[in-house]
Amino acid sequence: MTTSVISCNKNFGSALIQGRQTLINLAMITLGCCIYVYGMNAVMIPAHLFSGGLTGLAILFSYDHPGADVGLLYFLLNIPLILLGWMAVGKRFIVYSLYGIVVFSLAASWVKPLALNLNDPLLAALLGGVICGVGCGLILRSTGSAGGLDILAVFLSRHFGVRIGTTSFVANALVLLLGFYYYDTTSALYSIILLYVSGGVINKVISGFNPRIAVTIVSNNTQQICKQIIADTGRGVTFLDGRGGYSQGPIQVILTITAASDLPKLKTLIYRADPRAFVIVNSTQEVLGQRFSALQAN
Repeated sequence: MTTSVISCNKNFGSALIQGRQTLINLAMITLGCCIYVYGMNAVMIPAHLFSGGLTGLAILFSYDHPGADVGLLYFLLNIPLILLGWMAVGKRFIVYSLYGIVVFSLAASWVKPLALNLNDPLLAALLGGVICGVGCGLILRSTGSAGGLDILAVFLSRHFGVRIGTTSFVANALVLLLGFYYYDTTSALYSIILLYVSGGVINKVISGFNPRIAVTIVSNNTQQICKQIIADTGRGVTFLDGRGGYSQGPIQVILTITAASDLPKLKTLIYRADPRAFVIVNSTQEVLGQRFSALQAN
């Protein structure tokens, strides 16, 4: 009886956590779509710029056909990719992506903010890249997408080993070429700037604006270094057992994670304890878990 109650509690807790994460993912997709659409309708389209992928195709078509609805065009372009993804990618990813497609399409049709008529197209490209990059970054932080060629990129990656970045680059390049030949060369050039800025902002949103640094320390004075790291920075420390290649003797290696802004302080206290310490500094994409900070662990 007790075992059944414990099992039910665990299942309920797991379902609650999963449901909470699902709501967070849907909220991030919704917010990201709305932010992107704001940048698109308030900055990008008034400045006659365009993005890559299916969004760019929909925008270019609307420039040639002023009565066309970008949201509806985007939804129609996504239908064959949704069918492809449902059969060959994964239903969970596609359900999230379908939600993102619907939200994006509705937002593109309904959200009509006042146009930010910037006289300088360079400023428009920079501002549009920042706003759209924030929106796209929030969408990509979830476990889904807003559709588009992300679905095709995942399909090609899983079944043919084509890198997702390669697919995105080729798709954006093709849209830009279409813009060069069939619309306006100047707009296409400024759109390249927009895409470049957007890509940088996306990376910042996904990885965070204060990236974490993994520091590996090889020293004969690891205990003192460990004490100073914990006392002066509050960071957690992990000991790894190693063996010297030349001496063949056992050694202790310290692994710790720090913020980029705290790295100079960390290096100072390491070399204060051991001027001959061997230190390796690596950038990390993301750090998860409860052992990042010694204060948190306590």
